[in-house]
Amino acid sequence: MQDVSEILADIWTAAGGAPAALADVKLTGAEPQLPSSFRVAAAAQASISAAGLAAAEIWRLRSGQTQEVAVDMRHAVVECRSERYLRLDDKPPPPAWDKIAGVYRTGDGRFVRLHTNFPHHRNAVCRVLSCNAERDDVQAALMRWDGEAFETAAYAEGGVVALMRPHDEWSATPHAQALAKLPLITIEKIADAAPRRWPAGDRPLAGLRVLDLSRVIAGPVAGRTLAAHGADVLLISGPDLPAIPWLTMDTGRGKLTSFVELKNAEGRRVLRDLLAQADIVSQGYRPRAIEKLGFSPEEAARINPGIVYVTLSAYGHAGPWAERRGFDSLVQTATGFNHAEGQAAGVDGPKELPAQMLDHATGYFMAFGAMMAKARQAREGGSWHVRVSLAQTGRWLWDLGRIAGGHATADLKADAVLPFIEAVPSGFGELSAVRHAAMLSKTPAFWARPAMPLGSHPPEWPG
Repeated sequence: MQDVSEILADIWTAAGGAPAALADVKLTGAEPQLPSSFRVAAAAQASISAAGLAAAEIWRLRSGQTQEVAVDMRHAVVECRSERYLRLDDKPPPPAWDKIAGVYRTGDGRFVRLHTNFPHHRNAVCRVLSCNAERDDVQAALMRWDGEAFETAAYAEGGVVALMRPHDEWSATPHAQALAKLPLITIEKIADAAPRRWPAGDRPLAGLRVLDLSRVIAGPVAGRTLAAHGADVLLISGPDLPAIPWLTMDTGRGKLTSFVELKNAEGRRVLRDLLAQADIVSQGYRPRAIEKLGFSPEEAARINPGIVYVTLSAYGHAGPWAERRGFDSLVQTATGFNHAEGQAAGVDGPKELPAQMLDHATGYFMAFGAMMAKARQAREGGSWHVRVSLAQTGRWLWDLGRIAGGHATADLKADAVLPFIEAVPSGFGELSAVRHAAMLSKTPAFWARPAMPLGSHPPEWPG
C-alpha cells in the first residue's frame, strides 16, 4: 500500500509536475484519523498537498523562489469536513438534509438513496412515486418498485437518486468500464493561443481572475482554494437558483459573489464579458446545459483565447452516465462505498464515508488541475480544458486500498479540531471556520475577502 508521499508523487507527475518539486513537501500525521475502512485521511492529505504544491510551483515560476509546503494529515481531514465545523455566531449548522432525503428499501430488497435538498429534486421523486413528501409515504411507495427501475425513472423525471450497488456490480457496468480508461484528472489543450505573462503580485495567484460557476461543495471548494492563494474569484449564481446557505458561508470565503440570470440574453452578455477577462473558468453544469447557454469549453476558448476551463461532473465525461446528475452521497452509493462501509461496520444496509470525501478531494483536484494548466499556458500557450469527476475521484480513493479494522477508530473530538479553527468576520456574522491546511512557508494561504450572501457584489472584476 502506498504512503501519502507516493500517492502525491503519482498525482503530481501525472499532471506534468517536475519530480524535484516533491522535495519541498513536508507531510505529517498518520492514518487512521476517522472511523472508516477507506483511506479518507490519506485522500484528504494528498489532494490538499497537490493543490498546495501547484500554488508553490506557480510562485516559483513567478518569482524564482522555492518554498516548503507542509500539510498535516489531521488538519487536512478536518478541512475536508469544513462544513461540519463551521459556526455562525457560535451556533452550529442546522440539519443538513431535507426530511425525505436518505436511504430506503425497495420492493426487490435493494436500497436506494434520495437526494432531495433542492425542491425541484424532491418534487421529481414525489411525481415518480405519486406520493406526499413524507418519509412513511415515500417508503410505502418504494416498496412497489424494483430498485434499478426506480433509479432510471427518477433520473428521467429530473430527480437525483442512486441504487446501492456492491463495488463488483458497479465495476461490471459499461459506465464504470468507460471511466476505468480515463486518468484521475484530464488536462488537455483545446485551442491555440499565445502564452500569457504572469501579472504583478505578491501571492501565487495574485492578479488572476477566476469565474466560479458552481454550487454545493466540490466546485465551491475549488474556488475557495484558488482564493486562498490570492486569485480574484467571482462566484456567479442565479437569483432563482436554490442554494444551501451554510455551504455558501463555508465555501464563500475569499470570493466576490454576483447574481447573473443566464436564462436571458442580457445575463448571458454579462457573463460573456466577464469570461472575456478571466484567466480560469470553473464550472459544474452538465455538458448540454452549459453548451446550450453558449459557454462550452470550445466557445469559451473562442471568446477568450488562453483560457483555462475546468469542468466538474458527477460521473465523468465518458460512458452512458456522462449526462447523469449526482452528488457525493449518491456517487458513494452507486459505486460501492456505502455497501463496503456497511459490511465493514457490520451494518445491514448502506453506511456513508465519514466525510464528503469525493466532493472535497475533487474540489482540490479541480484547483490543482486549474493551476497546473495555468502554468502550462504561461509556458507554452494554448487554451486548456481540465476535467474531473466525483466518480473518478471515487475510483482513485477505492484504489488507495482499505484499512483493516478502520471502524474501531474514534471520531475526532472537539479539542482535536480546535487548533485548526479561526474566527473571521463575514456578511452573515462572525464565523468560526477551518483554516486552509496547506502551509506555504513564503506565501501563506489566507482569504482576503469575507464570505458574503449570494449576489452581494456587482458582476464585474475588481480594478
